[in-house]
Amino acid sequence: MVWATIPQAAGLFAVTNIDDIVLLSLFFGRAGRARGGALRIAIGQYLGFGGILAVAVAVALGVRLLPEAVVPYFGVLPLLLGLRAAWTVWRERGDRGDEGVGAGTAGEPGALAVAAVTVANGGDNIAVYVPVFATVGPADLTVYLVVFLILVAVWCLAGRYLATRPLVARALARWGHVLLPIVLIGLGLIILVDGGVNPWALSR
Repeated sequence: MVWATIPQAAGLFAVTNIDDIVLLSLFFGRAGRARGGALRIAIGQYLGFGGILAVAVAVALGVRLLPEAVVPYFGVLPLLLGLRAAWTVWRERGDRGDEGVGAGTAGEPGALAVAAVTVANGGDNIAVYVPVFATVGPADLTVYLVVFLILVAVWCLAGRYLATRPLVARALARWGHVLLPIVLIGLGLIILVDGGVNPWALSR
């Protein structure tokens, strides 16, 4: 059911890009009312995220050339990322702040600068998207890509909106990292179980 894929794609995009809303709000805040500033940020976000998707799709297509029994084990990637993110949350509890977000992006940001930050900040996204893209059919993969590209525009609008509401942006920066490991661990377990793999056997 292709229609059932839409909320799944939207949910995956949201949880893997919560931090991007914070970055975009900072970018839009720095651009201020500069002529063409908002357009440059949007273009940069699309360039950066488009690069992330291109790599994820290319790797996923390569994965499909592997034996079918191997593919479900790629669920280990988001599982490990989720465990690492959970460990980071635990280790840095009480020390997290938003003062370092977007460091090095002072001044009016250009499209290439935004794209570079998007790619650097979204490196883990590739490891999350690859096992998902590798286990869905062409129709569902198309839905994922279309939904993702639409939501990039929604994220840009949200970032511009939040640029004038710093309290909301700070709340996202403070709590968004808590939700991410939960979703990544759940995603990894679902991919493993759906593929017939016993996740508990991996720890033996």
